[in-house]
Amino acid sequence: MTASKAPHELKDFLFTSESVSEGHPDKVCDRISDAIVDLYMKADPQSRVAAETMAFTDNVVIAGETRGPDSVTPELIEQAARETIREIGYEQDGFNWKTVKIDVRLVQQSPDIAMGVDASGSKDEGAGDQGIMFGYACRETEELMPAAIHYSHNILRVLAEKRHEGVLGMLGPDSKSQVSLEYRDGKPVRATSVVVSTQHKDGLSQRDVRDLVRPYIEQCLPEGWMCPEDELYVNPTGRFVIGGPVGDCGLTGRKIIVDTYGGAAPHGGGAFSGKDCTKVDRSAAYAARYLAKNVVASGCADKCTIQLSYAIGVSKPLSFYVNTHGTGVVEEAQLAKALSKLVDLSPRGIRTHLGLNKPIYKITSAYGHFGRKPLEDGSFSWERTDLADVLKRSL
Repeated sequence: MTASKAPHELKDFLFTSESVSEGHPDKVCDRISDAIVDLYMKADPQSRVAAETMAFTDNVVIAGETRGPDSVTPELIEQAARETIREIGYEQDGFNWKTVKIDVRLVQQSPDIAMGVDASGSKDEGAGDQGIMFGYACRETEELMPAAIHYSHNILRVLAEKRHEGVLGMLGPDSKSQVSLEYRDGKPVRATSVVVSTQHKDGLSQRDVRDLVRPYIEQCLPEGWMCPEDELYVNPTGRFVIGGPVGDCGLTGRKIIVDTYGGAAPHGGGAFSGKDCTKVDRSAAYAARYLAKNVVASGCADKCTIQLSYAIGVSKPLSFYVNTHGTGVVEEAQLAKALSKLVDLSPRGIRTHLGLNKPIYKITSAYGHFGRKPLEDGSFSWERTDLADVLKRSL
């Protein structure tokens, strides 16, 4: 009997990842929660936020714990949530940004948690919770992301852009995509199937929707990668008029694999959205991606997985694991040692190095936290490859 192999150990296989749009019920909640993080970060960069959102027909409930300035009132939080829903495009029966009921139930952060996180005396700031976090990078795309999740995101991002521009105004905000790729000799070569389900206005047939979205699907895939016509599934149920929180209840943090690597790499389990950067669920996952991406960008490996672990109230990581999956040109132990010298992986060190105490989070809530372009305002700073040359020289 032979042991089964993980996808990265196989040479020829099929692999699938999915994405969901900004109008998916869970993503509506992620975006509202991150809008609240940004509201607090703008008012005071040292604020603490753990905001969870639930959305369903005609209702949004926002609960959790915060610590920040009194200027961030429930009225401002409601206004931020309502504006977020408007930006996504929900102005429909059952979920309308103008009339939806928003219930804000945020309370003060527990003093027991604050005691562990805050610096005092000779004690540095500690991690906001225990946990394990992973980062990953590979050479399958220019963004050093796994290909299936990359193209799944791109399809929905382009459809959303065209919807906002009015070119695809007959489509609704809620949509999902799924891309299956064929790998030969460990490299993706074509799409074997593509699934897109998108909300649409009443009166459009399944064929109408297919004809509208097909050109954009093909545009988002590399030349020659389009799947066979009988493997392109657009609105397989035949109708998708009722969507968003009217069709399904949404919750913050339910799309963590969509947020990261589409299942091509491990995930520690913690969600990102709604959390300030003292929560290592978020900041350490960003740091792990940053380090893994720089390892691959430096030429030290074609694939890299990094794991970090923390304990609540403790500043230093408890473990630091590097795996280059047999593609490295230097030993993993050497990489770990070099990376530890280049970046302080304490919660404070990560926040300082990546500049995370800023209102930069709402934009991360859809189409992935990784594989995005770093922006001048500090958004997606963890996607920089500024360590690559330094790392290469040090090794």
